[in-house]
Amino acid sequence: MAATQHVLLGEITGAHGVRGLVLIRSYAAEPSDIAAYGPLVDEAGMRPLTITVERVTSKGVVGHVEGVDDRTAAEKLKGRKLYVPRAQLPEAAEGEFYHADLVGLAVFDESGAAIGEVAAVVNYGASDILEIRRAGARTTELVAFTEAFIREVDLAGRRIVIAMPAESADGEEGRDETDAAD
Repeated sequence: MAATQHVLLGEITGAHGVRGLVLIRSYAAEPSDIAAYGPLVDEAGMRPLTITVERVTSKGVVGHVEGVDDRTAAEKLKGRKLYVPRAQLPEAAEGEFYHADLVGLAVFDESGAAIGEVAAVVNYGASDILEIRRAGARTTELVAFTEAFIREVDLAGRRIVIAMPAESADGEEGRDETDAAD
């Protein structure tokens, strides 16, 4: 499935209770909006699921999947990734991007040298981070998706220009004097 055709909106992480409710990890900006775009599909763009949000908890969105009325059926959905057709999403605001639009973009440094491509966009709670697969290497680099490092995002040209984080003399990024005592 092409990233430009479908966007990952969430994942069912398990059953919730005995009446067929599921717990969903929502990737929508507002977690409860996961059901706002109509039926969600799997990776292949098939098996649509219509979800009704019951409530949002600290563990995720508790929802009901149409046709799922008991815990056994809800448990069978665990691990199901939920996608929405890209055309059903609103246009991103100026300076905002859907993660699916960034994955696969070529990455260049400020001098124009190719660095690699965006393999993934992750967020561990503080901000988005680009995982960049280095050209000709098996390694990846993590770069914060902030103005400090991102110089240009050209979706039409399928490229990003970044300022790579500086490395210290011993090759360890971001290490400061307080780390040296460890």
